[in-house]
Amino acid sequence: MTTTNTVTHNGLALDWAAGHGPITGALSATTGAYAVATVGTLAHMPPTWALAIGTVGAIGHTASGLRQKLAARTIGARAASWLLGSGWTTWALATGPLTWTALGSLAVIGVGMGAAARSVGFYEEARELEAIAAAERQVARELSADRRAIAAEWVDRVQRVCGITLRIVAVEMWPTNTGFTIDAELPAGGTTYDRIARENARLSADARLPHGCTAAASPGIDQGRVLIDVTTVNVLAAEVPYPADYSALSIHTGIPWGYRTNAEEILTYLREQCALVVGPTGSGKTNMVHVILAGFARADDILTWVIDLNAGSAGLPWIRPAMDGSGQGQPVRPGIDWLAASHEEAHLMLDAALRVGNYRKRAYQDLMAKANTDLLPISHEIPQIMLLIDEGAEILISRDPETRKLAKKILEVIRMLRAMGIRTVLTALGATGAVLGDMMIRREAKTRVALTGGATEGMDLSKLFPGGTGLRIEQAPHKGTGFMGTPESPAALFGTWRILPNQIRDIVHATSERHPYLDAVSAKAAGPDYARRWDTARTAWITEHQHTAADPDASTPGTAPTGRTGTGLNLSAHREQAPAAAETSDMDAEFERLMSVEFAPDPEPEQEQPRRPGLNLSAHRGEGGRDAGPGWLPEAVTAIYAAGAEGMKPAAVADLVGKDRKTVRAALRAAAERGELVYRDNGPHSVYVHPDHA
Repeated sequence: MTTTNTVTHNGLALDWAAGHGPITGALSATTGAYAVATVGTLAHMPPTWALAIGTVGAIGHTASGLRQKLAARTIGARAASWLLGSGWTTWALATGPLTWTALGSLAVIGVGMGAAARSVGFYEEARELEAIAAAERQVARELSADRRAIAAEWVDRVQRVCGITLRIVAVEMWPTNTGFTIDAELPAGGTTYDRIARENARLSADARLPHGCTAAASPGIDQGRVLIDVTTVNVLAAEVPYPADYSALSIHTGIPWGYRTNAEEILTYLREQCALVVGPTGSGKTNMVHVILAGFARADDILTWVIDLNAGSAGLPWIRPAMDGSGQGQPVRPGIDWLAASHEEAHLMLDAALRVGNYRKRAYQDLMAKANTDLLPISHEIPQIMLLIDEGAEILISRDPETRKLAKKILEVIRMLRAMGIRTVLTALGATGAVLGDMMIRREAKTRVALTGGATEGMDLSKLFPGGTGLRIEQAPHKGTGFMGTPESPAALFGTWRILPNQIRDIVHATSERHPYLDAVSAKAAGPDYARRWDTARTAWITEHQHTAADPDASTPGTAPTGRTGTGLNLSAHREQAPAAAETSDMDAEFERLMSVEFAPDPEPEQEQPRRPGLNLSAHRGEGGRDAGPGWLPEAVTAIYAAGAEGMKPAAVADLVGKDRKTVRAALRAAAERGELVYRDNGPHSVYVHPDHA
């Protein structure tokens, strides 16, 4: 049972626990004194008792005020109030309180108490604010002293290294405590910021900055100012996981691709721009591709199409969660909208993109006129198509006739479809004149990334970032680090997050319901090639791993061998009924039927036979007509088993069995496809591991 100090009477709430202000305090004191004087007179109380009580009260409030460190005038006002009140009560007990003189004097005392309380209240509030301001000024003086020391140090350093005398305007400490930014005015006479930017490396060395930290100069608020970003903590040395925040993004608000040395995210704005990502083997380029795809998957106004002629490896992790039925009863859409792993499928995709872009130009004229823009308004209902082409820059410079046909269509997409919301992200293995020789790439790919990983061969940063100065590959020796430049942010050091397969699966599940559908106008233009992109016949290569051909490399990646069956991408949960079996000669009716079912039904997959534990030496025997491999393979499998979780490189196996590396590589690949070995792809450090140790 609880009690309350609030009493309600005739609608008036009285809170007896509330404190007193100047008016209520004075009223309480005077009425209390009058009540004591009246009752004391009737009871013949000795007058000196009231004076003694007032004296004790004055002493107690004085002690309390000293303990609270109140001002002297506040303590004096409180003590005087007690003494005046007790003095009047003593006089009233002696002469009688029921006279006009007694009542008038008591009223005067009450007014004086209220005025004094109000005055000392203002004074105490002012003292408190002044104390807070003084503390802030002290902190500011200390911080200002540090900043002045930094400013003086860097004025001397720039004078010593660059021969320029700066006037420091401000020093801003980064919230992450990993560095600071110096804002300075350049001297008169036409001095530009790039005279300092060219000496970034020398400034870093003169400042004795740790490895991976730089002093990078960039343009200031006007052409007579310079900003010098000084990194004091190497945030790029540690591996940072991809953020667990999978909230919705938009092509208009930017897609995060990494972080700068001050730990701030770098956003890319690709509504009108293309992008180019360069990175040699082992630099983290594949991981960067998955980070890019993660950002596209989180956006609610982007559809991602991927071309990867290397067995579709860039897009497979984004499709598998939709194929393995791990949605716990809920339909799961792939993280990408279309994947091409062969020349044939890539041609279908690029042709569809060109048809979509050209048809959008005609069909959305009224919409663009209503919005008063010459750019197609991109939204969830009319999504942007981002075409990611792994090693696409190499496709553009290839001399292979079939690949050159693809290159022609890619350049056509880049050149013609900017306004209609179709843009590309190309990757390349190196920043060389051959790769960057095409003017179209340099002109359209304004967002550029160079993942160095410490590699120097084929990484000419001056070709990738013509305006960048002071960029040195040795500044980014770690995997997943390099340089990135956008129209909004000049080329500088950056790092990208590490994203793992289980996180890719989580992103696919978290964003499944967020993906837009291709608008009806574009879908009609894309035609059956787009509507049937997940048909079993075109996705069998994803799930088929058992090769019947004698040569493991005989079949073209991305095509299903004759006679094979596959499960395909079964997303039947998106529909309630199977498609009608009847064919019609009318093209529009056929297209509507295809779009209504989007994903074709697939047969139930066969149950996989459980593998027996222990050492798998099935290479000693043929099972069900399966090729058992060459005679030396059992010895190799045994050696790989003995190597444990570290596995063995194909070169080491070749030395062990005395065969050439090409033959050994083909046999090991076939064994991996039969499930006897597991291939662990790690660039130049790739190994084969026994399943018991995988």
